[in-house]
Amino acid sequence: MTRGPRGFTLLEVLIALAIVGALLVIALGGMRVALGAWRQGEDRAEAYQHVRGVALSLARTVGSAHPYSAPRGEAPDSVLLFSGSETRLEFVAQAPPAPFPVPIAFTAVVVAFDESVERPGLVIRQRALPNRNPFSEAEVAFHDPTVTSLALGYMDESGNFRDTWDGAQDKTLPRAVRITVSTTLNGQTQTLPPLTVSLRVGTE
Repeated sequence: MTRGPRGFTLLEVLIALAIVGALLVIALGGMRVALGAWRQGEDRAEAYQHVRGVALSLARTVGSAHPYSAPRGEAPDSVLLFSGSETRLEFVAQAPPAPFPVPIAFTAVVVAFDESVERPGLVIRQRALPNRNPFSEAEVAFHDPTVTSLALGYMDESGNFRDTWDGAQDKTLPRAVRITVSTTLNGQTQTLPPLTVSLRVGTE
């Protein structure tokens, strides 16, 4: 007498389902980890590209600094319009950060890490020249709240960097400006190595 093919018992089916379920949980967990790592990598790459773009834009703007002399405020005497601290730089540029409706030869520019605005960050202001009080009355041309820090340094004739520069006293532009900028985007904080921007040295 032959016996028919033996089927699976209920216990064997339950054990098989449990094994399959465990394998699915492990596979899905690994997929979640892989997707999380991929998203984190994408966010890190995006944050790096953003801080790099900000730094290059700053370099172009600062690199257009011109040794422009004019009265500052109500003072009658002309002085070199360039003044810098660790987080703020005032200068005259030949190329405005944001284009004006009509061509302008010289533009007063203020680059600063501004904490007084609603969303602290990098703020660039500009005003067409000639004008009285060109820096204090400059209007916002660019605001990036993802910038979390800005550090500026100024190279003197000996090649050393200083924290401040006063064109009225130094009578010349620094040889270069060192820019260090950090941004936080999508939870990723990126800081580029210091970028040194050479300037034309002299007085007008």
